[in-house]
Formats: sequence, C-alpha cells, structure tokens
Amino acid sequence: MSTHLTAGQRALLEAALVQRQHQLDRRLEEHHQGLSRAEHAHELRDDHDEQRQREDERDVDMALSDLELRELGEVSAALRRLQAGEYGRCADCDEPIAFDRLKAEPWAQRCVACESRRERQPSR
Repeated sequence: MSTHLTAGQRALLEAALVQRQHQLDRRLEEHHQGLSRAEHAHELRDDHDEQRQREDERDVDMALSDLELRELGEVSAALRRLQAGEYGRCADCDEPIAFDRLKAEPWAQRCVACESRRERQPSR
C-alpha cells in the first residue's frame, strides 16, 4: 500500500479522478448521442453533403473519441489502483510518484524520471 500520500492527498486525488471520470463519461455520451461508435460514424457520414468535409469531420470526431476513451481507461485504471492500495507508485521503478505530479495528472503511472525516459525512447 502506498504510504507516501496523506489521507487528505489521497482523498483529493480520488475526488479529481472521479470528477474526471464523470466529465469524460458525459462528453462521450454527448459526443455519441447514445449511439455506438459505428452508428455515430455512419450518422456523421450521412449528415453532410460534401464527401471530403464529411470524411474530415468523421476523422476528427473519431480521433477525439479515441483520446477520450483512452483517457477514461487510464482514469478508471487509476481508480482501481487506488482501491487496491497500489496507487501512486511508479510502474517502472516502484518509487512513489510525487504528489505534485499526481495533482497535475492523477492517472499518472510513472514518476517524472521514468516517464521522461520512456518518452525519449524511439517508438518501435
């Protein structure tokens, strides 16, 4: 269990995670208007007259949806780690993640040093 965070810090971070989860849920619901991803893409395709504009809007719409879904997954995973007592430790080095980093990105899985190292690695 992570002991480097105070109870107050944990509560603050949990509240931030829950709030972000609700925001993303609402945005995705509004974005898709209750439709499945495939239905939403089909609706976008049928709503506009010019094909190129339709394709561009569909691409942007789907990219935003992908980003929101990925972030929602990260937030949900952070809440699971919090409930399991595994929250706030770096996935790479197992050191505590600084509270300031978690305040900025409550779903962070890595400390600043490990995340920086990971970002510098060439994509494979």
